[in-house]
Amino acid sequence: MKELAGKTAFVTGAASGIGLGIATALAQAGAKVMLCDIEEAALSAALAQLKLTNVDVDGVKADVSLKAELVAAAEATIARYGKVHILVNNAGVGGGGPYGTWTDAAWDWTMGVNLMATVWGIEIFGPLIEQHGEGGHIVSTASIAGLISGASNPYNVSKYGVVALSEGLRPELAPRGIGVSVLCPGFIRTQIVNSGRNLPRRFEGAVRAPPTSGPLAERINLIRERVSQGIDPIYVGELVREGIEEDWPYIFTDLEFEPLVEARFAAIKQGFDHIRGRAPKR
Repeated sequence: MKELAGKTAFVTGAASGIGLGIATALAQAGAKVMLCDIEEAALSAALAQLKLTNVDVDGVKADVSLKAELVAAAEATIARYGKVHILVNNAGVGGGGPYGTWTDAAWDWTMGVNLMATVWGIEIFGPLIEQHGEGGHIVSTASIAGLISGASNPYNVSKYGVVALSEGLRPELAPRGIGVSVLCPGFIRTQIVNSGRNLPRRFEGAVRAPPTSGPLAERINLIRERVSQGIDPIYVGELVREGIEEDWPYIFTDLEFEPLVEARFAAIKQGFDHIRGRAPKR
């Protein structure tokens, strides 16, 4: 995917935040982009803004936690553009808290949007990319929390899953002419802390009122503050465009968490050091 001009991209969670940043960067590089989002008004506004720049974009509303709606979105993309070359599994929600606050609804919603929608997106769009024989690329948005989980919440677990899926797919799809990247952003200026605004009714109870005091309340407030002052999503979109063109396996947004990733790898190696020199019994 060295040349994006004329190619077609499908981007989920594209009406705002990182998804809109990616859609903007790809469109400005000459790609035709189908924006997909659950939030219809925001999707219409994003399309109207993008079309002012003379790019070739369209939109489709879908709840990506429903496989049938993703199938319909794929059909709409093929009907509109004929082919698809780039899949960006970006839609994500920040649902659920750590151990002691878990609910089935929070797990179902978070895993459905963050992980299963990524699985389904690849299952649905992968064959569409393969069939034209022109090559392609898949980018899935995880999080730096998919490499350094600091809490036992559904969000971090789902993002570890996205990293594992992407790492496994990369060598499998390379012989088929499809590159695979996983995006692991840090704090980006998005609406992730307000994910509950799009909570489907079937997941009622997934979002609870946040605590007003105590360590968890302090952590939530810190995250809100960091996100509000986070990196510009347009900058992230440009990084993703470059990552597609250069076939990066991992796309990071900044160096803030590099020491924590290194510490995790050091701890893993220490686990091996504990048993070094021992002969396992067979």
